Amino acid sequence: MAAAETTSSETKDLRLTARVMVTALATGHVAFHWIIQSFVVVLPEIQRTFGINAVGVGGILTMRELASGLVTLPGGVVVDMLRKWWGWLLAICVGASGLGSLLMGVSTVYPLLLAGVAVVAVSHSLWHLPASASLSHHFADRRGVMLSFHGVGGSIGDVAGPLVTGALLLVLGWRGILSIYAVAPFFMGFMAVWAFKNIGDVKEEDTKAAGLAQRLAMTKALMRSPLLWGLTVVRGLRSMALVALVTLLPLYLGNDLDLSPFNRGFHIGMLIAVGLAAKPLAGLMSDKLGRKQVLVPGLVWSCGFALLMIAFDDGVSLTVTIALLGLFLYPDQPILTAALFDVVGREVATTGLGVVAFASFLMAATSPLIAGAIYETAGFQAGLYYIAGLFALAAVLFALLPLSRRIDI
Repeated sequence: MAAAETTSSETKDLRLTARVMVTALATGHVAFHWIIQSFVVVLPEIQRTFGINAVGVGGILTMRELASGLVTLPGGVVVDMLRKWWGWLLAICVGASGLGSLLMGVSTVYPLLLAGVAVVAVSHSLWHLPASASLSHHFADRRGVMLSFHGVGGSIGDVAGPLVTGALLLVLGWRGILSIYAVAPFFMGFMAVWAFKNIGDVKEEDTKAAGLAQRLAMTKALMRSPLLWGLTVVRGLRSMALVALVTLLPLYLGNDLDLSPFNRGFHIGMLIAVGLAAKPLAGLMSDKLGRKQVLVPGLVWSCGFALLMIAFDDGVSLTVTIALLGLFLYPDQPILTAALFDVVGREVATTGLGVVAFASFLMAATSPLIAGAIYETAGFQAGLYYIAGLFALAAVLFALLPLSRRIDI
């Protein structure tokens, strides 16, 4: 009996080590981003299938942002209360992403396509709450780099998904591809039940037992914090810029430059691939040097290279500019999450993330429609001015935030 108890304890400890936990979470993260970025590659095909214009394409991504945002505020409160069930929640989320991909793949009408997009978006958004909070709690002194390694998993999906999808478009239709992508997440969901069984475990003194009423009171207190709203606006502006870029870039590559599906997938994948190595390095530097010292230059960099795409809009020069734009485009998200966890307490970690994500997703939901309208009326280059302006404003606001303070609840 003692030997059995020892073995169980060792298994539990193994699951909570940095190597195992980060690897498991990063692997699950791959599935979401593989589906999400593969969907971006096939947007021109979807546009032709349903006979919609660029604003209609923007509406698809607006649905994604709305679904992601609307679930995060109540999700953050509930997830904090259900800490011991985090393993099951993570497993359900990754399995649900497969269901969403299947719905998109079998869609014959536009509303069913939107429903599939919403399922993937909701499951992805909910996944981030316990995944990010557990890494922040278990590795508080290294949260920037640990959250970045989790983000690397997403980036691997972001890179591999477009490349594979671009190749498969040569032999399969977009519906068949998205239907095939539903298979792996279902199996990963079953594996996640074991891998994440104890991920919500904390010492009793590290967390406060709180009911729904107290959680709602904590949420109201959080929402009165100017610092929280400052982080929210920065995250929202950054998200607006990113979603506008992923709305316009595939349309520009497919419609204006008439690139092949594989070439289109290569460019979109490359946008993320360059940030793969930069993401953990940026996270580590933010742990050592400070969040502002890394993120502000990164946002300025993204602004500058968005503007450079106006001049270098074709051929090899465009390819190089897209690659350089990707250097800080995705590494900034884990740093923003780490900055939030730096200033909120552990007992309201997912609640705080839910509040910030809710408001920033609502901001981002407007951006694909704005970008689509700009593309239809003024062209891709005008859209780049819009994207660059969002990055610039985010950099200025983040530089002004007093991140040395903590939000008292």
